[in-house]
Amino acid sequence: MRYNFSFDIVKHRKKFFTLSIVITLVGILTLALFGLNYGVDFKAGTTLDITTGGQAIDKAKVEQIVGEVGFEDIPITVGGELNDRVTIRFDKVLTAEQVNSIEAAFKTAYGDNISKEENTVDTELAKELAIKAFYAVLAASVGIIIYVSIRFEWRFAIAGIVALLHDAFIVISLFSILRLEVNLTFIAALLTIIGYSINDTIVIFDRIRENLRFARIKTFDDLADLVNKSIWQTMTRSINTMITVLIAALCLYILGSTAIQLFSLAMIFGLLSGAYSSIFIASTIWLLLKNKSLGSKKRPTAVTVKE
Repeated sequence: MRYNFSFDIVKHRKKFFTLSIVITLVGILTLALFGLNYGVDFKAGTTLDITTGGQAIDKAKVEQIVGEVGFEDIPITVGGELNDRVTIRFDKVLTAEQVNSIEAAFKTAYGDNISKEENTVDTELAKELAIKAFYAVLAASVGIIIYVSIRFEWRFAIAGIVALLHDAFIVISLFSILRLEVNLTFIAALLTIIGYSINDTIVIFDRIRENLRFARIKTFDDLADLVNKSIWQTMTRSINTMITVLIAALCLYILGSTAIQLFSLAMIFGLLSGAYSSIFIASTIWLLLKNKSLGSKKRPTAVTVKE
């Protein structure tokens, strides 16, 4: 008996594959043309966080202060409950004299009640951080492949890692298109997205495996029905989980400080992409891989005809 669905996901798999391929190609193009907007964490530079102790900061005045030191078009972010905190990011390492002159200018403009926090990353440290971030993402991906291969089978591992890379690449592409800053907070969000995405995917995989134990699979249609059935059996759980975490990420983005806004935004992108890939990509990739093994089991045996 065929399972009745309100929407046949497997039947429309080519549409979802096409959409993902198009997004991937656009991402590759934007990365090739524009690259990523690396923050100070991944390139040499200095970040100054200055608090005026309750006095509202005028961004135009800050631009004037920075201009007097010899810097133009510097990223400046004013925040805090009273707009009394400003973050200034420089693409080069400032000398002690330059930092002191900026601090002195702020004291002249806003009084002596000024607090300053300086973060400097030199070239070697920036390279080391970038390499370690890459290794962190790579190690997480390899660990997931090994776990899923042992816990399930290699076909599930391949499907899961494709969906995982799909989610990570979409987030990276969106940050490239929107020219958002990529820093260590972004890497933390990326690793969180990887964990969330594979968790949601494994829930569907576990239901597929459970249904396989009681199913008699003879044709591709039987296998497609089983995958559709498994997806829809876990659909409510997947959507509810995604919405719950998405609400938290939206609240962090809207109500949180500027320090975690990019983290929250990356999480929002990743949550939407993760839910999409878990439901529409991962399971259908496993279906295609499994169908090949199904066909190999049904090869006709040679028959010897006696004359």
